[in-house]
Amino acid sequence: MKNLQVKILFLFISLCIISCNRTTKVERKNEPTIYKTQSDDSEMKAARKKASETLSQFFKAFESKNSQFNSFSIKQTFSNKDYNEHIWLNNIFKKNHEYYGVVDNLPEYVKDVDLGDTVKIENEKVSDWMYLENSQLKGGYTIRVLRYRMTEDERKKFDAESGMVIKE
Repeated sequence: MKNLQVKILFLFISLCIISCNRTTKVERKNEPTIYKTQSDDSEMKAARKKASETLSQFFKAFESKNSQFNSFSIKQTFSNKDYNEHIWLNNIFKKNHEYYGVVDNLPEYVKDVDLGDTVKIENEKVSDWMYLENSQLKGGYTIRVLRYRMTEDERKKFDAESGMVIKE
């Protein structure tokens, strides 16, 4: 059930592309929506900075093996010459003191990773992180920014379909 909730979350807020003129949605058939934001978007910059500064909280929760924590995901930046594409990784695991995750979105702009690829998590490239504690979102700073920008109807639909509790 929790994986379904996270999948629904990714249907609405799958990834964020930095390098366009304003926040726009790119709808893709049978794929999650892409949200584009300006490279100088101060709210998204602040969200990414907070995620970076608090990343140790994510790893501490992950390592705790607390049964009330689930749906661990990390958003990592992948780049090409034109775009920085922020893609969610799930199925996080640790091997030889390093963390890895599985690409959970079909990349739109970068071609060096693909849906289902296992990639090493690079702390300096993490742009967000999240997990659920009894359905309550922990982290998810870019999710919060994008949710705040939704219309009231979109927000209600998102909240109902994701099943997550997002405290302001």
